Amino acid sequence: MAKFVTIGERIHCISPVIRKAMDERDPAPILKRAKEQIDAGATYLDVNIGPAESDGEERMKWAVQLLQDNFDNVPLALDTSNKKAIAAGVEVYNRTKGKPIVNSADAGDRISYINVAADCDAIVIALCSKAGVPAGVDERMGYLMEMLELGMGLGMEPDDMWFDPLVVVAKGMQDQLGDVLEALRQFSEQGFKSTGGLSNVSNGMPKTLRPIMDSAFIAMCMQAGMTSAIINPCDQRMMETIKSCDIVKNNVLYADSYLDL
Repeated sequence: MAKFVTIGERIHCISPVIRKAMDERDPAPILKRAKEQIDAGATYLDVNIGPAESDGEERMKWAVQLLQDNFDNVPLALDTSNKKAIAAGVEVYNRTKGKPIVNSADAGDRISYINVAADCDAIVIALCSKAGVPAGVDERMGYLMEMLELGMGLGMEPDDMWFDPLVVVAKGMQDQLGDVLEALRQFSEQGFKSTGGLSNVSNGMPKTLRPIMDSAFIAMCMQAGMTSAIINPCDQRMMETIKSCDIVKNNVLYADSYLDL
């Protein structure tokens, strides 16, 4: 079994500090966030530059080179609605530690992001949704097959398509969390890789509850067969849970120091 893959979510232009740093090409706040996540155990770093319509290509190149030059070619997920910016980022990307991830396609308006990933020989996160929350497991599986067919038709390997079942919010959509877990089980049974925005589950909860819910849910997702998640790796409870589940699932050889590895 492969070790669970964590994608650090904290370099995101929705953060005023990160947006300002990107606008001004100020490396310090971005490097600080990156180091915190890498030190906490993140496998990939997600780099979300937003739409960046005016300077997306240059902005993404700057961010990719900044992070990989400073952190030994750390693998990155390129996160933007600007397809030209993704291609520009891949141009300067060093694959020594892993392929880039294109974040993300879906079965609706963003299905062409699968074409972008295929053209760039990248991994793609493929959200099993077309418009809004899927009605259930069967709809999610239908979208998965639709996107898989497109990707394979473009020459992609199934392992380079990481399917996202669309994690829903417990506060208000509690009755649909079972569909997410069942979809993950079916993805796993058919040999597909999976991922998702894990912290969605606790959106709207008090800050004291969010780490508790997130860590409980990630354990259930891993048991259902999830192979990756987009998370805040600086959440210690979350990372301890993931590392412990990797031991229980026999993904990692046990040692007394496993939490430090």
